[in-house]
Amino acid sequence: MDYAKESLKLHYQWNGKIEIGCRVPLETRDDLSLAYTPGVAQPCLEIQKDVRKSYELTRRSNLVAVVTDGSAVLGLGDIGPEAGMPVMEGKCALFKAFGNVDAVPLCIRSKDTDDIVNTVRLIAGSFGGINLEDIAAPRCFEVEKRLKECCDIPIFHDDQHGTAIVVAAALINAFKVTGRKQGNAKIVINGAGAAGIAIGNLLLDMKFGNVILCDLNGAICRGDDNLTSGQAAISLRSNLEQERGSLADVLRGADVFIGVSRPNLVTEDMVSSMNQPIVFAMANPTPEIMPDAALSAGAAVVGTGRSDFPNQINNVLVFPGVFRGALDARASDINEEMKIAAATAIASYIPDDKLKPDYIIPSALDRKVPAAVAKAVAEAAVKSGVSRI
Repeated sequence: MDYAKESLKLHYQWNGKIEIGCRVPLETRDDLSLAYTPGVAQPCLEIQKDVRKSYELTRRSNLVAVVTDGSAVLGLGDIGPEAGMPVMEGKCALFKAFGNVDAVPLCIRSKDTDDIVNTVRLIAGSFGGINLEDIAAPRCFEVEKRLKECCDIPIFHDDQHGTAIVVAAALINAFKVTGRKQGNAKIVINGAGAAGIAIGNLLLDMKFGNVILCDLNGAICRGDDNLTSGQAAISLRSNLEQERGSLADVLRGADVFIGVSRPNLVTEDMVSSMNQPIVFAMANPTPEIMPDAALSAGAAVVGTGRSDFPNQINNVLVFPGVFRGALDARASDINEEMKIAAATAIASYIPDDKLKPDYIIPSALDRKVPAAVAKAVAEAAVKSGVSRI
């Protein structure tokens, strides 16, 4: 199928992928009086007395805003907020289909950090959570940090943390398949933007081993010139041996390669220089190395971001369940404990006796995964003290 041609045709037919539905009867005068004036005044007054009642008397308890400035949309880059709208609508559709979470797209006509933060801050009282989407690095780090400081609802940048969670889940099971123990692995991440840094931080938090990030200039070390704020922060806890050189240099002897970068950057020789390699080549649509090439070079486990190969490492396994759990717990934050719980729940969904090199991660279409993730995330929210129920 020519997906581009067929998708464009269908988008013209659909005229949008989401719509607002009505949850109440509006057939009689009494229906109107109860759903609207005069009856609606009473829930308004209850919320005025206690703003927490907004979670019980409105749809806020199940409502998420998907927020973008259109500056880093999929692989298309800075195409603008309106052009990013089809992606945001798609994200909202996935929220509903997989997590029964109502979501609305908010595409902001500004790349100014102050504008974005202030816009979201001012509307936060209408939502139970905010999903930041396709905002370019390093601005995305500052936007998320400042919103977490000024909002009392979960702020979650899926490009960062959703990617990190699903990678961690896949890596838990890849370690089981290859007989590795978490703790002393050498993990090389190529791509030191939002996703790469978030993956690195979560893998370090989960104590997988030593993480080395690479960008166009090779391995990142603390003290390097021209590091972004996110790169500088992670450089203080990664690349413990301060290895320098190209991607090929640092891949020698590595246990894991994780690619969130560009097509065809990894060669078979680079894979064969690794140690019983785990290769997650997730550049889309063309990975850093094609799975057949990685396997022929000796890779033990291979995953990509694509649906036409085994082990698709896809964020749709993460964000519907994470937000479902956060909303169910009425959480004020999505913290590290909740992210780790989500990764563990996704990994544990596959029984150990079913794991094999081409089956380390559940299908992105398995509708039972979000429920398992939601349960684990809600429990973690309670244990970590961010639940408000």
